[in-house]
Amino acid sequence: MNVPAPAGIATLIAYIATIPAANLAVTYFGAVPVGFSYAAPAGVYMVGLALVLRDLAREAAGRGAVLAAIAIGTLLSYSLADPALALASAAAFVVAETMDFAVYEPLRQRGLLIAMLASNAVGLLSDSLLFLKLAFDSFEYLPGQILGKAWMTLAAVAVLTVLRRRKLAVA
Repeated sequence: MNVPAPAGIATLIAYIATIPAANLAVTYFGAVPVGFSYAAPAGVYMVGLALVLRDLAREAAGRGAVLAAIAIGTLLSYSLADPALALASAAAFVVAETMDFAVYEPLRQRGLLIAMLASNAVGLLSDSLLFLKLAFDSFEYLPGQILGKAWMTLAAVAVLTVLRRRKLAVA
């Protein structure tokens, strides 16, 4: 069995931590503005970050570790969420993360950023649709959910692009 390097372990822990953080944010803050007069449940940024961290954890720790982290995240999501949100959160998490993973894997050979953008688009849409339907039986927050998660993906891609350029400049 291969044990991930410290960076991989740290990324996996950060990834898993986004799940209780998202659930707590929804429970304690309700809806928050995400821009362009849209709002979304407060966990939107943490879920967007989870999609990015899942991809980075895959790079740093491997497929098996990420699949285990998805299972742990699902259990945490179900056990830590407010009872009204527990099922919606856990179901949306496992479906979105699995879909994100399924899109990411075949696209990874074309480049990290391409795989991340495509898989996060699928993950954020599936998470938003499923969570909003199960938690609120409404798609009122759908534009805000998509926008908030897209902000996180775009921010991550920007940071990774800068880091990649710096690394290439040094090499």
